[in-house]
Amino acid sequence: MILEPQKRISKKGLTVWRISGAIHSFFALLVLGGAVSLTFIFDWPSWIIGIAVLAFALYAYLFIMLIPTLRWKRWRYEVRENEIELQHGVFIIKRTLVPMIRVQHVDTLQGPILRKYQLATITVSTAATVHEIPALEVEEAEELRYFISKLVRVADEDV
Repeated sequence: MILEPQKRISKKGLTVWRISGAIHSFFALLVLGGAVSLTFIFDWPSWIIGIAVLAFALYAYLFIMLIPTLRWKRWRYEVRENEIELQHGVFIIKRTLVPMIRVQHVDTLQGPILRKYQLATITVSTAATVHEIPALEVEEAEELRYFISKLVRVADEDV
């Protein structure tokens, strides 16, 4: 039986995803404001406002609280000598094995919210796809980037 990857991303990643969910919810709130103003302009029934507010509350709860929590609990990774294993998903769990021999380059990314929390995302590029390991501590991300690039060089020499 193959065990799932053991390493987790930073707990601060949960906060970053919640902030991102709050930003998305703000834009949904703007749409809600537009819908509410239409009820006054066109004299639509007031129950539409109630439904819109409930829909926004559900949307905000899902994208600020529930989905980031589930996403953080499911995200795991493992870097082995011959492969990188990733596990992620909210409702559907996806497990990916990236052979070291296929890795072309490794990058770190850091947007403004990640930078505020001293986090970075690692991207592993192959010829066909790009895989991410999100929300790692900056030092850990840099060490992992270097470690993966070192393993890739060894894998290239073996071929």
